[in-house]
Amino acid sequence: MPDPILSTTNLTVRFGGHVAVDHVTCAFNAGELTAIVGPNGAGKTTYFNLISGQIPASGGTVQLHGKDISGLSVSARTKAGIGRAFQLTNLFPDLSVLENVRLVVQAKAERGFNLWSMVSHHTDLTEQAENILQQVRLLDERNQTVSELSHGNQRKLEVALLIALEPAVYMFDEPTAGMSVDEAPIVLDLIAQLKAQGDRAILLVEHKMDVIRTLADRIIVLHNGALAADGAPAEVMASDVVQEAYMGRGLEGILADV
Repeated sequence: MPDPILSTTNLTVRFGGHVAVDHVTCAFNAGELTAIVGPNGAGKTTYFNLISGQIPASGGTVQLHGKDISGLSVSARTKAGIGRAFQLTNLFPDLSVLENVRLVVQAKAERGFNLWSMVSHHTDLTEQAENILQQVRLLDERNQTVSELSHGNQRKLEVALLIALEPAVYMFDEPTAGMSVDEAPIVLDLIAQLKAQGDRAILLVEHKMDVIRTLADRIIVLHNGALAADGAPAEVMASDVVQEAYMGRGLEGILADV
């Protein structure tokens, strides 16, 4: 088996006397979508925050392509290949849809992070940004101010920014949260397309079991911050450790409540 793109070794964080993530060791491979599940407070988003650098670890390490990135800042981890989408969108609300994507494309091309130079130059990067907007079905909205977009379109734009980064690891934290039944399938289709490329690792925090069944190759279960189970979806949902952890109700019953 090839070496994993991303791995964590004994990754831990404590807030006072509370251990929010407890010595989690896990590896993530190219072409694999891993769903990270568990009830509220299990440590899922905190684990994401540790990987992407939003919070410092109390112990353990994060490795990308076998290199320890635990000491890197959020921006340095992003440049190294960690792409993170948040439960709440993280966009430039006063700029247009196209300007948001052009800025990321320009920064990725290392031509500086200057919006105004982009307007009159670098037409190749503008075309690249428009191609990405076409992928996420936002090309018709390219001149619209982000603050005027619907919530669903803002989530699609966030996926566009991730695509523009071309990361080695895609991290999605409840990507369909707050979306309508019409909007959610578009974002899920985009994630499926990224998975089909086969050369990136995808991590997905999700509560909706239909999403997990459709997309996940693998489930890891966090319980009280610790890794409780790791394996194929059907295997994990039927495992003794999960049944015991959730007091006989099973993973599906717990997730239905959150």
